[in-house]
Order: sequence, then structure tokens, then C-alpha cells
Amino acid sequence: MSGNTLTHETTASADRIGATRGTSLAPGRAARELGLKRSEFALAVHLGRVRTLPDEGGGGGGRVARDEIERIRTQQGFPEGLRESVRCVGTAEGAALLEVTRARFTRLARLGLLVPVSFYVNRYRAVVWLYLADDLRQFASDEGNGALLKGRTPEGLRDQLTEGLDLRPRNWRGRHLGFLLRRADDPWSRAAAVASLLDPVEVSEVVRDPYERSHLLRFRPAQPFHGTPGSPAAQLAEEIMTATDPDEIDWLRADLAGAVDVARGQRPAPRPLPRPVPRVAEHGPAPRDPHPPRRAPHPELHPVQSPPPPGPASRPSGAEAPGRIRGMFTRLWRAGP
Repeated sequence: MSGNTLTHETTASADRIGATRGTSLAPGRAARELGLKRSEFALAVHLGRVRTLPDEGGGGGGRVARDEIERIRTQQGFPEGLRESVRCVGTAEGAALLEVTRARFTRLARLGLLVPVSFYVNRYRAVVWLYLADDLRQFASDEGNGALLKGRTPEGLRDQLTEGLDLRPRNWRGRHLGFLLRRADDPWSRAAAVASLLDPVEVSEVVRDPYERSHLLRFRPAQPFHGTPGSPAAQLAEEIMTATDPDEIDWLRADLAGAVDVARGQRPAPRPLPRPVPRVAEHGPAPRDPHPPRRAPHPELHPVQSPPPPGPASRPSGAEAPGRIRGMFTRLWRAGP
């Protein structure tokens, strides 16, 4: 790819992101313009009350188009109608809406007849379940539920409650998974949504390929925040968000295997490039000659020794010096005057 092409694609991508950011709002700003709290806005997105766009800038969280804000604002009864559609209530307020006692309301929820939409862990490390007010009103308006609201609880249901039946965590997981799948726009995202409700050991048994597990982790949805990581509240919330019933685990494992198979067929998980293997000659390396030819020896070179430098002149010995002196005086004496 040439440098001009790369520059063009980068510029085009930046233009798209700039256009998206110019015509859309971040979640916090969108919540304020719709008159919602952040928790209410998140629930409105989960329920499909507010449609979002993917945040191409990588800021995290879906953005809301300006046109979507205007569409919601023009609806009849805004903003009270929007806030009421995402209003959550606890046990006390929920019992008041159904006109039953708190004990009966709790029994109905444990039997799975009332499905929670959210939960939190309070300072006493107790789980507080929250329910959509709309759901409770619909349950109360159904004539088939009149006996459950006013009459005596059937004996079979009472026995299940005595044995400790509590379907609230499981029903919340099922509803939460529906929220995640509704927003997933990628096959790996859908598989990761299912995997988020399973213990990592279960995921590793279903998805045995380490590269696929690593790729799956990249698409893992953000879990609801419940206290500091590692705290008792966070650990309790993690237990609620992880499937524990054997039949639920089997169902999620089967769904995960099918989702990964679909994702693998559409876009396989990335893998590292194989290392290049050094090429070897077709017939292998040539054998070594056991009798290689002998090379002629080099003539030995001996350094030429230079004569030693001349030393200082030797002085005449003591016996020679007097004889020379006597010879000189003899020649002078013979010469005479």
C-alpha cells in the first residue's frame, strides 16, 4: 500500500469519526439532555428505549445520535413518560404497587414470577433486587395472577420455597443476557456475551483453542460495577453474575459452542504468523571427502640477522701505552739538534 493510499484512508476514517462525534452525544451528555440519571439511561439503552451508535473514537460506551435525542423529545409525555418507563422499585415499593405484603412479594420473586431487572449490594452486604415498575403493573393487571396475589400459595410452590428455591439470580442472568445479545453487532460479541455468564473453567472446556479464548476475551462485555474489585461486595456480585445451576450451565455451554462455531466460520480468530523454516538442500549437505588433497607446505622463512652494531673503540692496554711513549722519545733523541 502506498503512502498516499494510507494517508487517504486515515483521513477518511478521521472524517467519519469527526462527523459521528459532531452529530452524536456521549452517554453522559445524552442522559442530561433526556433528563435521566446515568443508571436510568443505561437501563433505557438496555430496554431499547434509547438507540445508540458505536463509538468509533474508542471512548467507550455507545453514543447517541442527535436525531435520536430529538425523536425522543418529541414523543408524547416526555420527559415524565420516559422516566416512568425505566423506573425501578425495590421490595417495599413493589409490594405497594401490587397491593400485597412484602413477604408475599418476596415469595413471588423467589418463585420466578417477578423478574428483577437490576440489583446492588448494600453496605450490609445484602443483595437488593430491583424491578421495573412497568413489569409489576402488567403482572397486577393480568387476571390470571389474581389467585397468586390474593389467595393462598399452592402447596407445591410452598414446598419449593421451603427447600430454598430462589430464581431471582437466574432470572436476572437470563434477562441480562438478553440485553447483551440485543446490543451485540458482531458474532464474537454474541459469543462473548454468553461466555460472560460462565465460569472461566467452563469457557476453557468449551473453547479449547487458546487463540479463540483470547479473542473472545477482547469482546467480553463490561460487567455492572459493584464495589471495589476483590471486595466482599464485588465477590458477591460476581457469584450472582455466574451461572451455578447444572441445567443452566449446560444450556449456556451449548449456546457458547454454537456461537463460537458461527463466529469462527464468519471471521476466524487471529493467530501469530508461523516462523519461517530454514531451507535445506534437496539432497542434503554434500559429504565431506575423507582424503582431502594435501597442500604444498610453505617454505620456511628465516629472518636475516643483521651484523651487530660496532661497539666503542677499545682503549690500549696499559702495557702498550708506555712503549709508544718510549718510541717517541727515541726518535726525538736521534734526530738531535
